[in-house]
Amino acid sequence: MRNKGNSQKEDPLPDHIGWDLWRARDRWKQRFVSGMQDKGHLWFTEARSNLLGQLPRRGLKQSDLVNRTGLTKQAVQQFVDALVEEGILERERDPSDARARIVRLTDKGRRAMRDADAVKQSVERDFAQHFTKDEFSRLRSLLKRIAEDPNP
Repeated sequence: MRNKGNSQKEDPLPDHIGWDLWRARDRWKQRFVSGMQDKGHLWFTEARSNLLGQLPRRGLKQSDLVNRTGLTKQAVQQFVDALVEEGILERERDPSDARARIVRLTDKGRRAMRDADAVKQSVERDFAQHFTKDEFSRLRSLLKRIAEDPNP
């Protein structure tokens, strides 16, 4: 616990690319979630966005959603249950495995994802205003290389 009367100096923030990427991601995510809530999707939270961001528009087995998100089965179950109650997701039997369930967006969920695309574009435009066109293009290119190259 830090207090103002403590004579010890506070640890400086880390100075490495991981911290920079983390902070940039957090800033983007906060703007995105806020934008979704501004569009009337009050059910939309950061945790739920992590789940929905891993769900292809065509749907996915709930067990595969667990693997994609890295969350526990119980956490995914709770998120999916809540989103089903909100009318965002639906579960269907997997025709290839009677025990498995496919998780899909409902019409309401698909409308929310269309809004999500618009919010993402708006946040990107806002961020891009702080760069020249070439700088922002280069930034996107470099981030894609980091994200896609398994051995940078």
